[in-house]
Amino acid sequence: MSNSIPSYFLIIEGDDLDTLRENLLYDESVPAKLRVGNTLHQIDISYRGSYTRKFRKRSYTIDFDDKKKFNGARKIHLNAEYRDPSLIRNKLSLDFFQDLGVLSPNTQHINFYRNDELKGVYLQLESVDDLFLKKRKLPIGPIYYAENNDANFSLTRDDKPKKSRLSGYHKAFGTPSDDDLVREFITIINTTPPSEFTDVISQYLHLEKFFSWQVGAVCTMNNDGFTHNYSLYRNSETSKFEILPWDYDATWGRKVSGGIMDHTYVPIGGKAGNKLCYLLLEIPELRKIYKEKLEEILETKFTVDYMEDKVLSLHQSIRPHLLLDPYKKNKIDIFDREPDVIFQFIRSRNDFLKNQLKLLV
Repeated sequence: MSNSIPSYFLIIEGDDLDTLRENLLYDESVPAKLRVGNTLHQIDISYRGSYTRKFRKRSYTIDFDDKKKFNGARKIHLNAEYRDPSLIRNKLSLDFFQDLGVLSPNTQHINFYRNDELKGVYLQLESVDDLFLKKRKLPIGPIYYAENNDANFSLTRDDKPKKSRLSGYHKAFGTPSDDDLVREFITIINTTPPSEFTDVISQYLHLEKFFSWQVGAVCTMNNDGFTHNYSLYRNSETSKFEILPWDYDATWGRKVSGGIMDHTYVPIGGKAGNKLCYLLLEIPELRKIYKEKLEEILETKFTVDYMEDKVLSLHQSIRPHLLLDPYKKNKIDIFDREPDVIFQFIRSRNDFLKNQLKLLV
């Protein structure tokens, strides 16, 4: 396998870089240029993330001139993956969801330069928007990013009423009338009697795809992924919502801090704060569907045999570049141990979930 990854060259004026730094905690964008291959793009660039903005190696959102899109996209995200010692967990997770049949952003590692200074290896993430749907020849429909724990499919958070049924969501694409569809969806989840829940929710939610997402989130163990770190898409042809993963760096046995997360931390049904997961698994016939899907994945895809080549290929492809990364090159010994950390997590998590299947009877 080739160890070559693309190089992106950011060209930014000193005053604009100062403006960016002065507005570190805000989504303030400044003009710049980005050279990829032989093409020079006019862009706007801003910092992205929440707590990650205070790290030495920061993440970015890049917006391209609409008239000159970048490989069919008007926006991309460059993640520093600063706290993940492997730098591959996010990509490994999003690729895993694609293997499960879940809509998921495409990703690739790149070398990122700023004014000819190497800033290290980054992960480029595809933006989930109307062009994301167009590339996949999917029906246009609204897309909402779940930005914080208010996006828990409930009317409350921590036993306190939320300000709005849209609390926790940011509309990435759609019209004002689409807000009403999300409000209706949240209302249906929270007011439908258990005796009617299966029939009613199946009119609003693509159940099979939702359970595939839930299986992926439970296996990879993204604790935050149940109440944010996801996107909500409503397919205009089926009139049903689907859920997409987003920002899955704190997975495969590592916390957001980069420390080890115990393989038992997330229950077999997912984080308790997700009202929709909870209600679905309260219905025996739906719980059976989820259990069978999880059993299948534990036998076929969430195994070291299935994941080993994927992990090692990603790991080996970026290793030569990490040796030059100014923020990571002194931690190459930790990086080299990461495949074993991931493999041990898969074994332990797989055993734990198989032992917990009895809870889904």
